[in-house]
Amino acid sequence: MTKWVYLFKEVEDAEKHAGDWEGVRGLLGGKGANLAEMTRVGLPVPPGFVVTTEACNAYLAAGQKFPDEVWQQSLAAMAAIEQETGKKLGDPSNPLLVSCRSGAKFSMPGMMDTVLNIGLNDKVVEGMAELTGDARFAYDSFRRLVQMFGSVVMDIDDEPFEEVLSEARKEAGVKTDAELNANQWKAVTKKFEKIFEEETGRPFPQDPQEQIKLATEAVFKSWNGKRAFDYRNAAGIAHDLGTAVNIVTMVFGNMGNTSGTGVAFTRDPSTGENVLYGDYLINAQGEDVVAGIRNTNPIKDLANDMPEVYKEFVDICGKLEDHYREMQDLEFTFEQGKLWMLQTRDGKRTAKASIKIAVDMAEEGFITKEQAVLRVTPEQVDTLLHPQFDPEAKKSATAEGKLLTKAVNASPGAAVGIVAFDADLTEKWGKGENKPVIMVRPFTRPDDVHGMLSAKGILTSEGGATSHAAVVARQFGVPCVVGASDVVIDQEKRQFTAHGVVVKEGDWVSIDGTTGEAFAGEIPTVSPSLEEQTELQTLLSWADGFRSLQIWTNADYPADAKRARSYGAQGIGLCRTEHM
Repeated sequence: MTKWVYLFKEVEDAEKHAGDWEGVRGLLGGKGANLAEMTRVGLPVPPGFVVTTEACNAYLAAGQKFPDEVWQQSLAAMAAIEQETGKKLGDPSNPLLVSCRSGAKFSMPGMMDTVLNIGLNDKVVEGMAELTGDARFAYDSFRRLVQMFGSVVMDIDDEPFEEVLSEARKEAGVKTDAELNANQWKAVTKKFEKIFEEETGRPFPQDPQEQIKLATEAVFKSWNGKRAFDYRNAAGIAHDLGTAVNIVTMVFGNMGNTSGTGVAFTRDPSTGENVLYGDYLINAQGEDVVAGIRNTNPIKDLANDMPEVYKEFVDICGKLEDHYREMQDLEFTFEQGKLWMLQTRDGKRTAKASIKIAVDMAEEGFITKEQAVLRVTPEQVDTLLHPQFDPEAKKSATAEGKLLTKAVNASPGAAVGIVAFDADLTEKWGKGENKPVIMVRPFTRPDDVHGMLSAKGILTSEGGATSHAAVVARQFGVPCVVGASDVVIDQEKRQFTAHGVVVKEGDWVSIDGTTGEAFAGEIPTVSPSLEEQTELQTLLSWADGFRSLQIWTNADYPADAKRARSYGAQGIGLCRTEHM
């Protein structure tokens, strides 16, 4: 009988079936494989199981129908989790809640779907409120399930849900969701359930098993969704790999002020500096951080808010870098002071960071010099040779009052273009008409990826350094500035305002993803100096020790020859006299 489902603690069985670790990643997906591996080495991971990529491909090949054995094995795995946790799915007196999360072999941040808090219904939410003594937490969790399930599983637009939330904050006289009380969340939940029924023609499903099955199907279907397809094309990922589904026991970051959630990198993914980098929120769930809809706190502040959690987290970061010998991207939640790890994966990074991390890790003894050279692609080296803003021109623009904002420098580089306020127009102008476009959004959603890949740069008024916009921009080398709270966007008028300066759609702006600055108008660029990029020089010198070919250049003018020699060329291979 085919084994379609593996508990996290069955990673050795998966390895026997798959043959090696690369095979395990293909079978369980990157997220599931790493959750299982963290479980194996004794890190705090909530109990869970993986429905394999093979099950996804079988489901899609059968015309989106579950093989009977897949569902039976999922139910058996769920029973094992119930036994391990002492909780039971659908039991109001001691409910087990789970998340359903995608996980392909190769990381695709935000491109496929997640549903949290599965197992809640009208009865269980009352039981959970009584069990925890915290009705606010219970109804906040339930409304999140209704919204996510509606959006992900039933394809309901987020807008009506967001309008209800906005109205609730307005009526309560508060600025953030975290300030709403139990009765207000209860009212929001009822309105969400009404939206669900109006949009789908059926009430919100009360059976937790049905919730799990429908959510699993939605994740499988999302493998062939447009945003995932566009991302795979851009990242060079094969379309036939399929995604795994991870069913994980819920741990809650929204259980009050000793709970929270965050995303962090073991090194700075923009610069490569060996410092912990990331964001977190108190009294929130993970999607609040990565969605970019709330401005977050820098990870270093966690040392003051929750010192014991921070100390344990820093220790785990070190263990994971030692284990994987790579910079890691981590998701974590702490529930009433208890830390849980929800994900680790090799972190997406800029070209500059990739080179620095490779060199540093070789010098720190994690990897060999040859491995360091192989970790950096020619395209990443080429990126560092792209133009940067002229410092004197930036000074002049600032003096002239053209500086619009200084916010979070999410992805480095200089970008100049015309403003577009949505992904479709960005794609039309950028990809269709070959115009340089800066996409300006309050925050980006996974559905915006086609616009992000068509933009020269991205500017958002909300979000932090680990938001969706930041992560995707860094991977694809798109300059990006996020969390620009000075920028007030008016979607109806198709314009934004910053410090009294009005910028309309189609106007020119310049953004510096290295410094986090955005300017009105066009700022000229200059060629970068290779001599100042010490890590790149080091890496190229190591490469000289391994290569067998000489590198010569084409040069028609003395300036070309001088520059090529400064980049390491060993001679002139072609000089066209007709250009002299």
